[in-house]
Amino acid sequence: MVRELGILYHPYELEQGRAQPVERIAQRFAEVWARLQQLADAAELPTRARERLAKAQRLTVQFLTTITFFFVTVQAKVEALNLPPALELTLLTQLIPALYLERVANRSTHAEPRHRLHALSQQLLEPLRQPDHPLQALPAPERAQLEQVAGDCADLFQRSSSSVEGRNGQLSLHHHGRHRLSDRKLEALTAVHNFHLRRADGTTAAERFFGRAHATLFAQVLQRMPLPPTPARRRPRPPKLPRSCRWRRSGGGRNDDQGRR
Repeated sequence: MVRELGILYHPYELEQGRAQPVERIAQRFAEVWARLQQLADAAELPTRARERLAKAQRLTVQFLTTITFFFVTVQAKVEALNLPPALELTLLTQLIPALYLERVANRSTHAEPRHRLHALSQQLLEPLRQPDHPLQALPAPERAQLEQVAGDCADLFQRSSSSVEGRNGQLSLHHHGRHRLSDRKLEALTAVHNFHLRRADGTTAAERFFGRAHATLFAQVLQRMPLPPTPARRRPRPPKLPRSCRWRRSGGGRNDDQGRR
């Protein structure tokens, strides 16, 4: 039953690839939580276990908010393309859901759902590849742009912390080598990770997040950091005395009385 919650937490149905209204997801979540509560009562779980169940149930609001944000963002991205209504509907109901299912299939660890989701994704994409489809009538650069936007929309929804696991792994190595990182060090490492480290395609995390290029990290540091002060002038050193004069000044020579004695 807990796995059923994971199956429900998708903006598109994994059975047919259609968009799931947030109201329907909320209703199905409520049904699952009610059944879990019944099982907890029947099993007479201790108070601590019931508190954990209630804590997990409170996350439902955040789940629904994330899905709502996903659909609003996708709608805004597609409307910004100023497409004809037919092509806009194609992106929202076919191309983006198909690419999303393809990504879910690639992350699946079991063969059966992976093959099924791949087949469903290809089933949604097949009509779009026909020569008589309006999408194929577009110039190749414009069609590639639409596919890029659709892929970015499909990547918007992240169900886990996979997007930060690599970052957390790097920080873990730093902590292991230095025992503890100060807040200032963590902020510096975060800036390097977001604005300096690049993937094989040459993009940084900030470029992928904002969808546009940015100045190099070194250029940004030059704009924000004050220039170092002018170095102090070197003071002239006193002239060195000859060795014999230094010996006499230190009292090493004998006076006349001592010589006569």
